[in-house]
Amino acid sequence: MSSSRGSTQEGDGGGRVPPTGAGRPDRPALTVRSLTADEGLGIELTLIAGAAGLDRPIMNTRIQKSGLALVGHFHGIVPTRVQILGQTELSFLHKLTREDRLLSLRGFFELGLCCVIITQGDQPFETNGSGIGFVPVPELAQCAEESGTPLLVSAVRSSVTITALHALLDDRLAPRIRLHGVLVDVFGVGLMLVGSSAIGKSECALDLVMRGHRLVADDAVECDYRPPGMVFGAPAELLRYHLEVRGLGILNVKDLFGVTSIRERKRIDVVVKLVEWSKDTEYDRLGLDERYHTILGVKIRELVIPVRPGRDMASILEVAARNELLKNAGFHAAREFFGAVEGELLRERSAEESSVPPPVRLAEEGAPRHAAPHGPPRPPRPGHGDLQSPPSSAFRQPVERGRPPPLPERPSPGFDATESSVSLPRPRRRG
Repeated sequence: MSSSRGSTQEGDGGGRVPPTGAGRPDRPALTVRSLTADEGLGIELTLIAGAAGLDRPIMNTRIQKSGLALVGHFHGIVPTRVQILGQTELSFLHKLTREDRLLSLRGFFELGLCCVIITQGDQPFETNGSGIGFVPVPELAQCAEESGTPLLVSAVRSSVTITALHALLDDRLAPRIRLHGVLVDVFGVGLMLVGSSAIGKSECALDLVMRGHRLVADDAVECDYRPPGMVFGAPAELLRYHLEVRGLGILNVKDLFGVTSIRERKRIDVVVKLVEWSKDTEYDRLGLDERYHTILGVKIRELVIPVRPGRDMASILEVAARNELLKNAGFHAAREFFGAVEGELLRERSAEESSVPPPVRLAEEGAPRHAAPHGPPRPPRPGHGDLQSPPSSAFRQPVERGRPPPLPERPSPGFDATESSVSLPRPRRRG
């Protein structure tokens, strides 16, 4: 069991990993012969011509409708895609002359296509009848046989055929890679435990299974890509349902805990990297930084959890799964906490600034009381020297105890009475 352990690999969306696990993943391929014999397709495909090309590979999960190719526009045609000819394309061929059909079909089939599928083959071509049934032109089979291109017939509509092909090809041609780790289903969250050998991944999985969670794979996880950006994990065929625990050996989880303790396949939602605890290493204590682990080109959230004696790792992993569910629901505890802390700091700062009184300047005799106490005095305006404020005891400053009252200063000759509604002009002295 331990001999099959290897280093963790990160794929970039290539394909299937060789059984040895060495090197980069190979791009998967499916032959036309395997496609027609696959029971997972769900529809029946009948070969009518081109049996020599049944071993041609299908290497693309998408199909193509080849209407423009029949008029000589071959740009964008991918030979490794399945080509579909529906009733619209067949009716176009039927309207052409024999010479034009041969010219169009020979150019189409000479592209080295993996296969061509005619849809809705159990229905007559048109009501007036062409004498050929679902193959309205004999040149189709003739050109397919000449080029060795498999010509297949589907008895259902184009939409049903395309849906069935996409579902099967997405599974058979999905990029795959084998990773060293343990995959468990905790509260519906797929936790992928990775780390160095003997760090305690299998022991954590066993503890989680005893708490009622499900084991997906131990030691070797077969990962495959699914659009639009998901990675699923499944156990290797020989290791299915088995768990290795040092000191106990190999355990059959299904026999020990029942069928509710295992799962055949699970999406990988979080990658948990277990590391040995070190006092010289700074670990994330806030939860604000987002780390990601890339598998087959897909970024998956990563947690780095230190392992040390006395830590209940199973409880920590359960809380990690619960926290992931909250994040998916839109609740981020760390961000909400720090948002509240920042708001409280801002409120305290605002309160401190408002509690500090502004600097007070002694008002000059005759200056308006409502003038800004901390602003500079306004310069007198020219041309208003005859407007002065009358002296009044109401404008005098309070006298501090032990200090003589200040002498009144002569009023500024340039004071503008219009700047204050309470200022009155001083009458001019005669003589």
